[in-house]
Amino acid sequence: MIYITQLIYLKEGAEDVFEQFENIAMPIIPRYNGKLLLRIRPEASSFIEANIERPYEIHFVEFETEEDLKNFMQDDERKKFVDLKNQSIKTAILIKGTKI
Repeated sequence: MIYITQLIYLKEGAEDVFEQFENIAMPIIPRYNGKLLLRIRPEASSFIEANIERPYEIHFVEFETEEDLKNFMQDDERKKFVDLKNQSIKTAILIKGTKI
């Protein structure tokens, strides 16, 4: 299994556009042997300590293989709407790992 954690930071006022993209992208994950394990929108009170900006959302996703992740990223339907992602996301930090 490949695990992806993504910290997502939005452009100001772009929440609706981001949600449009997520409504398209999230249902595609299972097509590529993936599973959304967590989708978190953390509140400021959730943080005990932070030395970086609070992300708008945190996603934790698993894919069976690296190839599955690659295929998800290259999905034609997802790519049609990547402009929504680019319009709404200021930056994202992607952390890839495996279970130990």
